[in-house]
Amino acid sequence: MRYTAAEKYESIRLVEEANLPAKQVLDQLGIPRSTFYRWVRQYTTLGIDGLKDHTRGPGRIWNKLPQEVCDHVVEVALEKLEMTPRELAWHITDTERYYISESSVYRILKRYDLITSPAYIVVSASDKFKQPTHRVHEMWQTDFTYLRITHWGWYYLSTILDDYSRYIIAWKLFPTMRAEDVIETLDMARAATGIAHVKLRHRTRLLSDNGSCYIAGDLAEYLEEHDMIHVRGRPRHPMTQGKIERYHRTMKNQILLHHYYQPAELERALGRFVDYYNNERYHESLGNLRPVDVYEGRGWEIQTEREEIKRETMKRRRKENLRQMTDAMSRDAELTTPKPSLRLQPHVCQSF
Repeated sequence: MRYTAAEKYESIRLVEEANLPAKQVLDQLGIPRSTFYRWVRQYTTLGIDGLKDHTRGPGRIWNKLPQEVCDHVVEVALEKLEMTPRELAWHITDTERYYISESSVYRILKRYDLITSPAYIVVSASDKFKQPTHRVHEMWQTDFTYLRITHWGWYYLSTILDDYSRYIIAWKLFPTMRAEDVIETLDMARAATGIAHVKLRHRTRLLSDNGSCYIAGDLAEYLEEHDMIHVRGRPRHPMTQGKIERYHRTMKNQILLHHYYQPAELERALGRFVDYYNNERYHESLGNLRPVDVYEGRGWEIQTEREEIKRETMKRRRKENLRQMTDAMSRDAELTTPKPSLRLQPHVCQSF
């Protein structure tokens, strides 16, 4: 049974003022003597506030996040408004060497009402590619997407994406969608990667749809000349090019938030987004690595370092929480230790 602070105080006064032994009074009230003496010590130490019922939460959470960490997560979230809770968690882990889970970041931001509803519905193109790649430059995906420039009409973005790392190797904006435009984008990709001057053990495959620019004879001759294999997806089945389709959706969700009045203006915006996508954005399907990390072969090293950071953070957090729990238990033990005296101010007889 729980007692209010007023009921505890009234019980103390009743025992003090009664002309009966304390044990007899407490038996009639149904209050254990150890509980009564604890009330007396709390009242003597803290007054009426010491008698208030301080409801405890879970008492042994060894992994509880310190408040200063929660405050810091909020600060970083307000600085990195473009990042999701998942991306914030790995950003803090990588840059500050302090592990915090994605769910913890979400709960912290939810508590401060910093979680917004998504502006669009994410629909997965396909759960898993039937023939996944195992190395960089094993296969490139390419496709066109269209973007409107005010008073200029539609322009078409040609992109080359590395299938294994999802790294954007090359891109260019064109007013048309011709085989010559695809070849120019491929020339940019070959120059950026340097594979034109290196002999690869495995021929690079080019994955595309069945658009007229991709089935043209000029492109077929170009690929044969440069020892590349052309793979085309099944007609009316865009999931085959799911990675570049997903990239286009992610890109448009940001790029199309603004209007553009010159091709150069749109190109600058695309350049900023590609740089962010390649070098800053944590990709969930890559194990929360950035495309540049996988593209440059740092993925395994980063994952190993993250595991070490996680272990060290757990040790520190466990040690700190156990110390706080031990201190709290020591304070409780001091309050619950019974004293031999009965009354608050017992009368002491002295003989001379």
